Amino acid sequence: MDVAIVVVVSGLAQALHVVLFVLFRRWMNRDLALSFAGDEPARRAYMLVQLQQARVQGIARRALPDWLARAAANVPDVAPAA
Repeated sequence: MDVAIVVVVSGLAQALHVVLFVLFRRWMNRDLALSFAGDEPARRAYMLVQLQQARVQGIARRALPDWLARAAANVPDVAPAA
């Protein structure tokens, strides 16, 4: 019985670590994308869409900063909301 408890608790602890790792990585990627956008809401929305595109295309984490920088350089001119 003791072994079963240890196995269950160890499995749950590992699952928690995996979930936290994935969440933190998503938050870091989102912050990275938003750092290229500045304070303009239209640019922020555009960069979040570009981050989704990077996920769909399977861009590696190591290549993501350069990919997002190129995407930020190609932001279409959007008139700020008045």
